[in-house]
Amino acid sequence: MGAHLVRTIPWPGTSQADVEPLITREWLITNGLGGYASGTVSGVITRRYHGLLIAALPPPLGRTLMFSHLSEQLRLPDRRTWRLAGEEFVGGLLDFEGTRFLTEFRLETGLPVWRYDVTGFVIEKRVLMPHLQNTVHITYSLVSGDGTLRLKLRPSLHLRSHDDPINRPIQEPYVLTAVEDRIEVSADSELPALRMFVHGQRKAFTVEGKIISQLHYRSEQSRGYESSGQLWSPGYFAVDLARGMDATLVASTERWDTIRDLAPGDGLAAERERRTRLLFAAHADAREGMAAELVLAADQFIIRPRGRAEDVRARAEGDEIRTIIAGYHWFTDWGRDTMIGLEGLTLTTGRYTEAGYILRTFSHYIHDGLIPNLFPERQRGGLYHTADATLWFFHALHRYLLATDDRETLRFILPKLADIVGHHLRGTRFGIGVDPGDGLLRQGEEGYQLTWMDAKVDNWVVTPRRGKAVEINALWHNALKLMEDWVRREQGDDDARPYAEHAAKAREAFNRRFWNSELNYCWDVVDGEQGNDGACRPNQLLAISLDHPVLDQDRWGPVLEVVREKLLTPVGLRSLAPGHPDYKPKYFGDLRSRDAAYHQGTVWAWLIGPFVDAWLKVHPGDMGSARRFLEGFNAHLNEACIGSVSEVFDSESPFMPRGCVAQAWSVAEVLRCWVRTEEKSERKSAEFGDLHPRL
Repeated sequence: MGAHLVRTIPWPGTSQADVEPLITREWLITNGLGGYASGTVSGVITRRYHGLLIAALPPPLGRTLMFSHLSEQLRLPDRRTWRLAGEEFVGGLLDFEGTRFLTEFRLETGLPVWRYDVTGFVIEKRVLMPHLQNTVHITYSLVSGDGTLRLKLRPSLHLRSHDDPINRPIQEPYVLTAVEDRIEVSADSELPALRMFVHGQRKAFTVEGKIISQLHYRSEQSRGYESSGQLWSPGYFAVDLARGMDATLVASTERWDTIRDLAPGDGLAAERERRTRLLFAAHADAREGMAAELVLAADQFIIRPRGRAEDVRARAEGDEIRTIIAGYHWFTDWGRDTMIGLEGLTLTTGRYTEAGYILRTFSHYIHDGLIPNLFPERQRGGLYHTADATLWFFHALHRYLLATDDRETLRFILPKLADIVGHHLRGTRFGIGVDPGDGLLRQGEEGYQLTWMDAKVDNWVVTPRRGKAVEINALWHNALKLMEDWVRREQGDDDARPYAEHAAKAREAFNRRFWNSELNYCWDVVDGEQGNDGACRPNQLLAISLDHPVLDQDRWGPVLEVVREKLLTPVGLRSLAPGHPDYKPKYFGDLRSRDAAYHQGTVWAWLIGPFVDAWLKVHPGDMGSARRFLEGFNAHLNEACIGSVSEVFDSESPFMPRGCVAQAWSVAEVLRCWVRTEEKSERKSAEFGDLHPRL
């Protein structure tokens, strides 16, 4: 199964038009701790986040860039030398000669492989992170060609937090300890040492420290940040490369005995086996084709965090700690993203035990009737400014129970859910509370962004949506109905009755107050700061798509039609309909420009999930149409981060991918809906050789 799961991107030529996609396409691998390695296909680093080892360290350190770049030089038997990797320098100088040798980039069961043909010598390079280790293996194999090559590998470093500006000064002098073929680099007493060595024949390390200055990070420039930086190199490794004699550079923050215990070949075999097990565990319709690729992409987001405030108590109660990274490269774990993505990332993939761990992990962090909005980098506790994440928690638990019937977890969490409802009825932080007059949930406090449309620049909340937001009340009604069902099953009718009454009151008020009879769709917000907001947004889909839809059924069709007409694109839904004064066709520029567009037209991939769910409620059994809404994502897997799904896209053609190159809820909802819309009689698998990039 896994051996045949290959996404290949052939390299068509050497013109500037051909070269550009090598700099814009990225790859990503992760280690299950929150650490990762990532870069461009070309090897040119374009983001502050690019590197071969970003280690996940406990707070207050957080994810730390330990190993930034690797310069690779081959010496052929005739003494000619050629470089494989590249750099870009300030002023537009692109040192890029190795691209002319690159013939193919591919993912083998999600793992990146580069193939170079250097005057008849065919070399393959693989990058691997052993699971649950802050370690990277970079392996070179000579596939064809006679003779022995000499490989020179020069690592470059800038030890810093992965989201620090690239112009942060290097903390010179780093302390270098070199013993034969292995080295250690240390910056200060807080950071662990970076340990490096080479597996192979005739290996050696030469101390030759130097600064590489004026490096240009083009993605940072396009995002309005400082784009010039420098790296430090301690020297270079040299090792022989021949047929049947691989060479591997290992870099790690682990102990030497841990590093040495896993030989590179064993590490690759173990990771391939782990990925094969992931595919076997997944839903039967997610074991081939695009769905199988997304199963492996989903694995990148499920992590075991270290050093959180409630971890000790949770483990004392017998729980394992799991959470979901919202997106790479800069997001940590967010409550909303976790709960929306949980079904696709864990249930569709057959990872039921981890789904339970995630739900119980978040239950340990409930305070004042809220789950955390996010866990900031380098901090032990969460921030709670969210009106919807807690309500999505009910939805995620419901989908988990449908898949597992795990009554023990329900009984463990149910008292906490009752406490959540109580806090919402009485009123809790950030102005979140039920209006006793109509039973609808209102939210909002000056300076806070509480819904999923949460962009904020300095003191400017771009889409505040204070008042009674349409999706918040759809989620509130859904939560009450779920509580009614769960409490009736566990405690009886009398205890369930109050939830039924609150749900009925909210439903009646919702259909009376949220329906805009002139526009024939729902108000986005009622009782807002400027009255009722008639902006056409996708939020109203949740009034249909959730398991207990709050909107009267005779209104489902009109809502779905207007959303399809104004918001649907090949890669998700627009966040605001064209024609609105605040509509933005592109998401680009500095932070203020991007946040001004973030929820003002920008397309979000995750919204395809509620749309497909709503479509199948209005058009039961029409799997063919529902599948067609997803097919644009197939070509997208060759864009941005190869094999994954981006966070957002421009709102108009050609719908350029933007934001995080790999986003948890994007992957989750596309995977979930792809499996849901599988028609057993056709389209069982994709021919990966026919999947070509859009150059």
